[in-house]
Amino acid sequence: MDFALSAEQQEYRDGARAIAVTRLLPEYRGRERAGRIEPELRRELGALGLIAPEIPEALGGRGMDRVTSGAVTEEIGRGDINVAYLQVVGSLVAQILAGNATPDLAREWVPRICSGEEIVGIGLTEPHAGSDAGMPRLTAKRDGDDWVLDGVKSLSFGRDAAAVVVFARTGPSEARGKDISAFLVPLDLPGVTREPFSDMGTTAVGRGAAHFDGVRVPAGHLLGEAGSGFTQVMQGFDFSRALIGLQCVGCAQQTVDETWEHVSTRQAFDRPLSTNQGVAFPLAEAETLLTAARLLCYHTLWLKDAGLPHTSQAAMSKWWAPKTAYDVITQCLLLHGQYGYRTELPVQQRLRDVLGLQIGDGTAQIMKLVIARQRLGRELAP
Repeated sequence: MDFALSAEQQEYRDGARAIAVTRLLPEYRGRERAGRIEPELRRELGALGLIAPEIPEALGGRGMDRVTSGAVTEEIGRGDINVAYLQVVGSLVAQILAGNATPDLAREWVPRICSGEEIVGIGLTEPHAGSDAGMPRLTAKRDGDDWVLDGVKSLSFGRDAAAVVVFARTGPSEARGKDISAFLVPLDLPGVTREPFSDMGTTAVGRGAAHFDGVRVPAGHLLGEAGSGFTQVMQGFDFSRALIGLQCVGCAQQTVDETWEHVSTRQAFDRPLSTNQGVAFPLAEAETLLTAARLLCYHTLWLKDAGLPHTSQAAMSKWWAPKTAYDVITQCLLLHGQYGYRTELPVQQRLRDVLGLQIGDGTAQIMKLVIARQRLGRELAP
């Protein structure tokens, strides 16, 4: 296995880091206050190929590999973890549409995602169920040339998304994960209403709910075959879970870098804080943990690019990297003392933002269940 990035991959990573430092980091707190990501920033990222770069060029992407997509996500996460989620969702949804939408529908929507022109959210979970995504109450019934949707879905970018990929029950089976279909639903259709959520973090992502009351969706907006939606999204999440891990690693690494600087310049008892083992050693541990989490995530993406099984590794990335990032940022906040607790510094905001990613897109308990089932099979796993 080659651990070095190619010249082209390095160019993408450097471009992402440059915009993270110059555009994202200075306004990280401002985006939380505004509760949104500026549309012009979205389009700027798209123009640089920093949203879903792994999508084929024919659909508006750059035709890069998944490792490059991960490098982009990590670097953007250094500047603003919430903006990095724009890339994560963009890659996930664009991949679902590119692989499962009709050619005309894919050509209509995927380039708009890659360019940053539009956000297309993902509506898998529902407010009543959370992690139990295999038992949706959202229903879709065929009526002539349309499907009629009734129910509610949780989604990120609930205010700004132009459309959402939803998963609805389309058949009589009540079995978990069965008779579920995926649809692309524009959110300006009659019968759609939006409900904002009030979260303690990731406010720039603008999570919320979309309510569907007799919403008529053209039959051509069905993604793949009827009844196969649950399988489609689970395959996509194997990829995005590694991206989320790198999103959190980038955020935590930026915090560690800032903390090294702080303890090197902050004086106590007539010497820099960094000269104390109790200060320097926790940061050394943080560097080690983040390096290990980073390698796990990139290994997962490398397996994806190689066409090899990676479900277990993706689940490991999703539960361990956000937890590690949260633990590391907590330690950095403590090493900043009272300054870290104040809202003038971004450390407390990063702590709240990373915490949300220990919940969303699959909790640690669900990820560990995935790993156990991969080793034992469903019959012997919890």
